[in-house]
Amino acid sequence: MTAHIAQTQTQPGADPAPAPRVDSEVGPLRTVLLHRPGAELKRLTPRNNDQLLFDGVPWVDRAQEEHDAFAEVLRGRGAEVLLLSDLLVSALHDDRARIAGIHSAVDERRLGIDLADALRSHLASIGPEPLATALMTGMTFEELPAAEGASLVRKMHHPHDFAVAPLPNLLFTRDSSVWVGDRVAITSLALPARDRETALTDLIYAYHPRFRKTGRAYGAHSAPVEGGDVLLLAPGVLAIGVGERTTPAGAESFARSALADGLAHTVLAVPITQERATMHLDTVCTMVDRDAVVMYPAVRDTLDAYPVRSDGAGGVVVEDRRPFLDAAAEAMGIERLRVIDTGLDPVTAEREQWDDGNNTLAVGPGLVVAYERNVETNARLEDAGVEVLRISGSELGSGRGGPRCMSCPIDRAPLV
Repeated sequence: MTAHIAQTQTQPGADPAPAPRVDSEVGPLRTVLLHRPGAELKRLTPRNNDQLLFDGVPWVDRAQEEHDAFAEVLRGRGAEVLLLSDLLVSALHDDRARIAGIHSAVDERRLGIDLADALRSHLASIGPEPLATALMTGMTFEELPAAEGASLVRKMHHPHDFAVAPLPNLLFTRDSSVWVGDRVAITSLALPARDRETALTDLIYAYHPRFRKTGRAYGAHSAPVEGGDVLLLAPGVLAIGVGERTTPAGAESFARSALADGLAHTVLAVPITQERATMHLDTVCTMVDRDAVVMYPAVRDTLDAYPVRSDGAGGVVVEDRRPFLDAAAEAMGIERLRVIDTGLDPVTAEREQWDDGNNTLAVGPGLVVAYERNVETNARLEDAGVEVLRISGSELGSGRGGPRCMSCPIDRAPLV
């Protein structure tokens, strides 16, 4: 663990920091959760990368260099960077967290009772740091503790098969938790390859001293919602993409929770195409200023929304479908949303949308982090008065995610 990473660690028993709060996409970023890619990415091979949701096999050392540079850009703009691995190690000093983490990792139905018991005993016997590594990186059958007896399960699996699956998509911290106001929502991820990520995120928020007093919204056992589909357009206004990863039931559950808790007055459910290139709402649209979005032009005139509001009696009212930009501006109380298109022509727009040109992270109003390779989109942002902090993403982008995907804001200053 490098020195600058260790500096972000909070020791067990330390006094928790002031309660964090996130009310918008563009309030000045004060604290953010990242995950520095680690050995879990080295588990990716041409044989399994599709199953683990990567489009290629990344060069891990370079991915780490790119991620370190990303973190330094955020620190350079005054943001506190928390690293998921450090928080996980600290949380695992609590025996309850250890039990929860081990329970999530050991699949008795797949391993059988005897092998599962042996693996649980092994994981229970190691310290917080190696346990955190095992939970994130996974274990192959040849890495399991030495067999104490005959095991058909062990014999019938290849030594390099996963007994505990790795979690390479931990890199995308946006998806497994979302802060709305002063509460955190632990989401429900749609695909089996990511199912266990929420268990680790959940135990961090439950057992790390820093988040001891944090309230919860929504719930990980509700219908699927992923954080990349949730945009905080303005205080009290949420947009939730409904497509490949977030279901209508998930969007409705999230909306009902946010409205009932007073975290929002309007939730816009936004249907998006169920394709790899548009897996989340933030792959086609992100906020770059108080009144501006960067958006894939192919969806600009077709993106619609269903406004959802409270009926004042514990239920909701779902309004008729209408253009997203109109519904968003009305809910935000502004005349219109400025739209900055990805690219200059249809081909460039399609290329840069695929390369996460729309997936920017706002560090403050009119200040965003973006991949340097999206040259035309970045130029259009700057022409519109948005400052762009460019980062390299040649290896980080192999999992189809940009700066917003790789970050979970935990605290933003209010917009004034």
